Amino acid sequence: MKKIRVLLKVGSNTLTKETNHISRGKVEDIGRQIEHLKDTHEFIIVSSGAIAAARQFVKLEHNGEDINIKQALASIGQPHLMRIFQENFRELGLFTSQCLLSYLDFENPKSKSNIKNTIDVLVANNFIPIINENDTVATDEIQFGDNDKLAALTAALLKVDLLIIATNTDGVYTKKSLTEIMPETIKEVIHLNELINEVGDHKSTHGTGGMQSKIEAATIAKAANIETWIINGVKDNFITDAMEGKSNFTKIK
Repeated sequence: MKKIRVLLKVGSNTLTKETNHISRGKVEDIGRQIEHLKDTHEFIIVSSGAIAAARQFVKLEHNGEDINIKQALASIGQPHLMRIFQENFRELGLFTSQCLLSYLDFENPKSKSNIKNTIDVLVANNFIPIINENDTVATDEIQFGDNDKLAALTAALLKVDLLIIATNTDGVYTKKSLTEIMPETIKEVIHLNELINEVGDHKSTHGTGGMQSKIEAATIAKAANIETWIINGVKDNFITDAMEGKSNFTKIK
């Protein structure tokens, strides 16, 4: 039986559970759900969190631009982030690999082919690719997007069946409900232009994307005939609960 291919994008706020450090419990929660679904689903993960991981250990002093400091922090934090994934997933019998990509890779046909072929081999051999932007040479996601666009481009390239974007809200809320401080989730969307007026430009604590970049990611996915779910990843069992209809989230068809 062909497995359902899922690309899961987890942002910094999900991985830190809205604190100042990477939550091993959250990484374990993600791993437990993947282990539970492994007979019917195969997962590729796009993960932010390298800068957040570094800030647990170091405070860099530098007179240069803030973006350079963030790139250096990403370089320090990426191995720590991967170690946390590797250790927690391995205890669950899951194996991981690291893939660092940049937007330039998606503009080069040969690079795109190499990415797809490599990840297909990894997934076929039961390895879970964990993808992040190569922040040492690229700054796009540090400055904006928080890996949302990278996740969508990767989802389209790999022809996944479902793109799950984990964030710190129960999907996209109606603008009216936010003004009344009674958040109401927009549960299903067919026409993306209906969402544009509902989305503000608020950015989350650690992330850089905000809901706008998630809608842009969903637009890329929709063009590739991929359904997108925007889910509250801070909550435990967020993937399985969504699949079983036990939670509120936004489904963009």
